[in-house]
Parts: sequence; C-alpha cells; structure tokens
Amino acid sequence: MLELSEQQAPLWAMNVAGDTLNTAWHFKRLCGERAEVAYFTGLGTDPFSARIESFIAGAGIETRFIRHEPSRGPGLYAISLRNGERSFTYWRDRSAAKLLADDEAALGAALGWADMIYLSGITLAILSVGARERLMAALAAARRRGATVAFDPNIRPRLWEDADTMRRTIMQAAGGADIVLPSFEDEAQHFGDASLEACARRYDTDGDREIVVKNGGRDVAVRAGGRCTHHAMAPITPVDTTGAGDAFNAGWLAARHEGLSPEDAVMRAHALATHVISHKGALV
Repeated sequence: MLELSEQQAPLWAMNVAGDTLNTAWHFKRLCGERAEVAYFTGLGTDPFSARIESFIAGAGIETRFIRHEPSRGPGLYAISLRNGERSFTYWRDRSAAKLLADDEAALGAALGWADMIYLSGITLAILSVGARERLMAALAAARRRGATVAFDPNIRPRLWEDADTMRRTIMQAAGGADIVLPSFEDEAQHFGDASLEACARRYDTDGDREIVVKNGGRDVAVRAGGRCTHHAMAPITPVDTTGAGDAFNAGWLAARHEGLSPEDAVMRAHALATHVISHKGALV
C-alpha cells in the first residue's frame, strides 16, 4: 500500500508499506542472500502501482508473482500519531490486492514456489468469502507439500463483515498454520484471553504449533512443543509504534530460519522491533 505519514504541517510524506510487506522487507534485510524472498499481491498498471513494485524489487524481493489489474490500483492509508501511538485512515475499497486470490493458477504458482509462506489477518479480511476459501485451500495444499505456514492474526475489526466471521476465519487460518504470531492486546479484546499463556494455549489446539504472543514491547510468551515459556522484555518509550509487530515477526522468522533457539529468536525479534519504534515509519 501507499503510506502517508504526517510531517511538519501541512506536509505529508508518501512511502510504501503494509503489514506483510513490512515483514518481508525486514526478513530480506536480515537474511540477505541466505534467503530468497518473493511478494505476492495485486497491483494496478498506474504510476503509483509501478512505484510500489519498483520499491519491492529495490529491496531485493522477487516481484514475478505480482498480479496486475488494469481497472484497479493500490490501497492507501494515512498514519496519525499521538504520543507515539498510531491510528490509521484507510482508502482501499478499489485496491487490486483484494483480488489477489481470484486467479487460482496464479495463487497456486506463488504458494507452490515457497518453502515458507507468511500471511496475516488483514490478507484474509480484504478478500471475498470465495477468495478466502481458495486461499485457505491453496495454503493447505502447500503445507501438505512441506511448506511452513506462518500467520499473524493482526486483528483489524473494521476490515471484516462482522466479529463472528472475523474470529471464526482467524481461528481457521491459525489451525492451518505452523507458526502463529498474535498480539496480546488485540487477542484479549476480541477473544477474551486472560493472559499471554491463555492466548498461546487457545492457538495451540493440537500441541504442534509454535505460538509467539507479542505484547506491545512488554513480556512475550512462547509456546513450542506443548510447553509455554515467559520472556521478560526491557520496556522502551516509542517514537512511532508503526510496524513494530511486523518487525518482531520478521526477526522471529529469520532467527528460526537460521536455526536459533526460541530464546535467542525472541531477543533478536525484540531488538529489531525496538529499533523500529525508535524511529518514524515502519521501515527503518
């Protein structure tokens, strides 16, 4: 998506960002040539879509799976900051990304290429019901072939039809994932979890998943192999919390990709998120 961030009034800066793209960008920066990263989305054929695709390619991320919809364009959002905390205003009704799962062959080609697939609840929320079903089926097929699926619920109620559909679809997606990366504040609000550990247990329905419960820069819970561990994090006063969870996810996934232990992966992920929230913008 195109990102507008307020500068000194009345000026705004335009950048490229978006939750899954942020994670892909940080992951590629961390892994470099040790990992090939591709991004699958929909864009238009307009100059702003070209700007986004050029930005993705410039980050060393493969763009060959991006679909182009001439009748549509990129989504747009603006960030408003107050005391380091952000809120968003979106313009995405005609976003080409809403059609990313409409072409079953393109979807299968993109997911069939990957050893690890990362998506979020926002990915699901913007799709039609039929497209969600196609995406879920393609993810299940990729997982059967041996791909690892990582999922961040990234709860954004305004993007969903209703709360029941949101909760049901998120749990369905988590049930088809190997790694789940929820954020506790959102999970407590929308699922009623009383603790980090309760959130981790809810997502680890069969004891086979790796669950990392983020907590806004505070303590993190990790559940792996059916066992939950608690990790104390040093607090930090943020400059801008935009993209903190996306950066944490990238740090965790990159560390685990490189064979680090869960304990070391938490510290790597927290360090990256801390660096990001110490600056303005999601990509630092």
